[in-house]
Amino acid sequence: MAVWTGARRREAVERNGLAALLLAPATLLFTLFVVLPMIEAAWYSVYRWNGYGTPTNFVGLRNYWVLLRNGVFSTALFNTALVVAVSLLIQLPLALGMALLTANRFTGVNLFRTIFFLPYILGEVVAGLIWRFVFDDSFGLSHAIAAWLHVDPPYILADPDLAIYAILIVVIWKYFGFHMMIYIAGLQDISREMQEAAAIDGASRLQQLRHITLPMLAPSIRLSVFFAVVGALQLFDLVMPLTGGGPANATHTMVSFQFVFGITRMDIGFGSAVGVVLFILCVGFTAAFRRVLTRTA
Repeated sequence: MAVWTGARRREAVERNGLAALLLAPATLLFTLFVVLPMIEAAWYSVYRWNGYGTPTNFVGLRNYWVLLRNGVFSTALFNTALVVAVSLLIQLPLALGMALLTANRFTGVNLFRTIFFLPYILGEVVAGLIWRFVFDDSFGLSHAIAAWLHVDPPYILADPDLAIYAILIVVIWKYFGFHMMIYIAGLQDISREMQEAAAIDGASRLQQLRHITLPMLAPSIRLSVFFAVVGALQLFDLVMPLTGGGPANATHTMVSFQFVFGITRMDIGFGSAVGVVLFILCVGFTAAFRRVLTRTA
C-alpha cells in the first residue's frame, strides 16, 4: 500500500512538474505584458506625471476625481455603452440571421460567406479611412449621391449628433461577418437527424429554431457575446481614422479618450487612471459573465 501511494505521489509530482514547465513561458509573457503594465498603470495613476523621468508629484486619487467630473469622459462612457448595446441588439441578431440563411449548402453559398466576411479581414484603420471617404460631404460617396439626387449633402461626420451613428454603422458592417462565422460553425455541429425528426413530428421552422437550434447554439452565442462586449470596450482603431473623437469630442470611446487626453497631451498619470478604470470594467464584465455562464451551464 505504501509503495502504491509513493508511486502515485511521484506520478502526481511529475505531472504537475510537466504542467508547470509547459505553462512557464505563457505565464512569463502574461506577467511581463499584462500584470506588470497594469501594476505600473495603477502606480502612475496616483501621480501627476508627463512621462519623463520618475514620477514625484503625488496627487493621490485626484486623477480619478477629475476623470469622474470630466464631461468628455462621460460622453466616452456613454458612447462605449452605446456600442455595446448596438453590438448585442443589432449586430449579433443580424449575424445570426445571416448564419441561418447561409448555413445550408446551395449554389454560391461560399461566395456569400466570403462577401460577408471580407470586412472583418480589412484592417481597422483601412476600414475607417474607407468609410471616412464614404461619409465625406465634400468629395466622398455621400456627396456624389446627394449631387445625383440634387439635394444638399449630409454633414454626418461634422455633426456632433450624427457622427456617432456613422461609427455604429461601421462597427456593425466590420464585425458582423466574424460573428456570422462563429454561428455557422455552431450550426454545423447541430445534428440534422434531430431537426428532421422534429419536422416529421410536425414542428414548424420557428419551433425548430426556438426549441432546437437556439438551445444547441447557446455556447456559440455566449462566445459571440463575450467577443462583442470586450471588443466594444476596447474600440479604438476605427474611431481615430473615422472621426478622431470629434467633432467637439462627441465620438470618443474610452480608449480614444485615454489616447487623446492622456498620451497626446502628455498627462500620463491621468491616462493611466483611465486605463485602470477600463481594466476594472473589463475584469468586472469577465467575472460577471463567467458567473452567469457557470449558473446556466
